[in-house]
Amino acid sequence: MKIAIIGAGISGLTAAMHLNDVADITLFEKSRGAGGRICSRYTDAYSFDHGAQFFTARTPQFKKFLEPLIESGVIANWNARFIEFRKSIIMNRRVWGEEHPHYIGTPTMSSIGQYLAKDLNINLNTEVSIKKCNQGWNILDSKDRDLGKYDWVISTIPAEQSLQLLPEYFSHTKAIEQKKMLGCYSLMLGFEQALNIDWDAALISEADISWISVNSSKSGRPKNYSLLVHSTNDWAENHLDDASEAVIKHLCSEVQMITGQDVSMAQHIDLHRWRYANISRQAKSKPFIDNAIKIAACGDWCAKGRIEAAFRSGFDLAKEMRMLLK
Repeated sequence: MKIAIIGAGISGLTAAMHLNDVADITLFEKSRGAGGRICSRYTDAYSFDHGAQFFTARTPQFKKFLEPLIESGVIANWNARFIEFRKSIIMNRRVWGEEHPHYIGTPTMSSIGQYLAKDLNINLNTEVSIKKCNQGWNILDSKDRDLGKYDWVISTIPAEQSLQLLPEYFSHTKAIEQKKMLGCYSLMLGFEQALNIDWDAALISEADISWISVNSSKSGRPKNYSLLVHSTNDWAENHLDDASEAVIKHLCSEVQMITGQDVSMAQHIDLHRWRYANISRQAKSKPFIDNAIKIAACGDWCAKGRIEAAFRSGFDLAKEMRMLLK
């Protein structure tokens, strides 16, 4: 049985790892690395975790999944000095501890995807489409070159992109149409000198930014001082097509309003636009499987856009698929 998995984020990697012993699995990923929004960007002096900042583990299945990554040193605790702001007013302070770990990848968040992908068959930098053929599906690259025939196709890419990839007669199309993912901007700032702030991570309300972290406070990162800023989903949704210069200027002004620091003079400034970053909390959906046409779909968008939700969706899909493949 040959299965093509489209997308090598956490859902795709999890599904592949739990199906690899019962099927011939090939993953196709349009980016240059595995991990999806668990990712990092590098310069000579700085690194930035410009997607997911950290994650927690609540369920026994996810905790077990993480054990080998913790033992191998790919995951570590981030005991950050955490603060909550309402606009520029400090509402709460605490230090994250061992009792409720906040995990990060080391030396970068990208290390997690690299570790999970090491024993899997993955085609990176490969954007694909699918086409029905006799007894299966052909995978085609962006130049319509045939990349092989597969019995099943599993889409683990964002909901909107899954709808573009999969046929309209997929039995769960209407359910996936209800999954509206939200955008976000990531602002990356590198400095010659540390800023005068006494915290490592900040959650912000009543502003156009929702998060600031001192990325260089995480273990394994370059010591050169760096900040990672996330916009709110609401602000990003209203400004997704704005010019990058205007977005940077506004987000810098929001950081200054919160911290009192002029960050517009940073030595390094970069911006990443996420069109599909998160999804509002909703009732959990089961993985979408259409056994009649051998198409399935899953992702963190089946519940809440968190890393554990991504794992759980891929895990649940693999569990159901194993029953079908018996």
